[in-house]
Amino acid sequence: MRAAVYRGTGAARDVLRVEEVARPDPGPGEVLVRVHASGVNPTDVKSRSGATGRPVDEFQIPHHDGAGIIEAVGPGVDPARTGERVWVWLAAFGRRWGTAAEWTVVPARQAVPLPDRVSFELGASLGVPAVTADRCLFADGPVAGKAVLVAGGAGAVGHFAIELARHAGGRVVATVSGPEKAELAAKAGADLVVNYRDADAADQLTAFAPVMDRIVEVALGANLALDLAVSGPPTVVVSYAADGPDPVLPVRACMTANVTLRFVLLYGMTAGALDAAVASVSGALAAGALTELPVRRFPLSEIAAAHEAVERGVTGKVLVIP
Repeated sequence: MRAAVYRGTGAARDVLRVEEVARPDPGPGEVLVRVHASGVNPTDVKSRSGATGRPVDEFQIPHHDGAGIIEAVGPGVDPARTGERVWVWLAAFGRRWGTAAEWTVVPARQAVPLPDRVSFELGASLGVPAVTADRCLFADGPVAGKAVLVAGGAGAVGHFAIELARHAGGRVVATVSGPEKAELAAKAGADLVVNYRDADAADQLTAFAPVMDRIVEVALGANLALDLAVSGPPTVVVSYAADGPDPVLPVRACMTANVTLRFVLLYGMTAGALDAAVASVSGALAAGALTELPVRRFPLSEIAAAHEAVERGVTGKVLVIP
């Protein structure tokens, strides 16, 4: 099968190659998925660059997320799943068979039914961002009737956080950096969109809700002062990204607000927490509550360009089509 591989970490054009590799067979409890779309996330780019320090076992096919059709099942998996449309999550975690290939093999629980009316592009956009968003929102309880602040509302995690929160009955305000991103956050369903660069950003947020119940945070160091301006005893600030310098924690201000800080990284979540988040995302998907971001498609032969687009921080979702 054709697959993108790297055997050592480094810059995309230095290490990524498209090669013929033997198609894997599904083992016990596994399924073989014909990949129709592969999602590229910042975590995939970081792993390929060497930023995460994960070793490469002979070769690595990148990308955790994807969507396609089950073509074969291993022992212990219901044969009726053959032919099922699915979305795939964490395919490359601890395994070499990521989704940047014509086929991938994953544990059956990591191939989730994809409704017929849902595109493969949306299915391949879920995984890391939607499961992260769900955990950020609901690890500390329901958000029905609560005020939710989503920082970076035009990003993939932010997009799904807005939609999941609205689906669950939350009131949502999103922060963005400009008009194009504001339009995306509003389209996702945010009740209010605020440019965090505005001098009166904190006033706009407190007019929406004096105290936020949940803050889904993409840049804790840059945004902590703004977060604390709208925090109080009910507030849980949930950070899911670690770009940029580590924040200096203003301990007295955090104590005064009685704020709770939570950190989310999918690789460290328990199996039960992952399964609960996946089930929640699937429920929202079945209900029609989740939509696509603008999609930028690259053929498998241009996978290096796809990784570079993610590194540049392009707006929208980057997909590779095997």
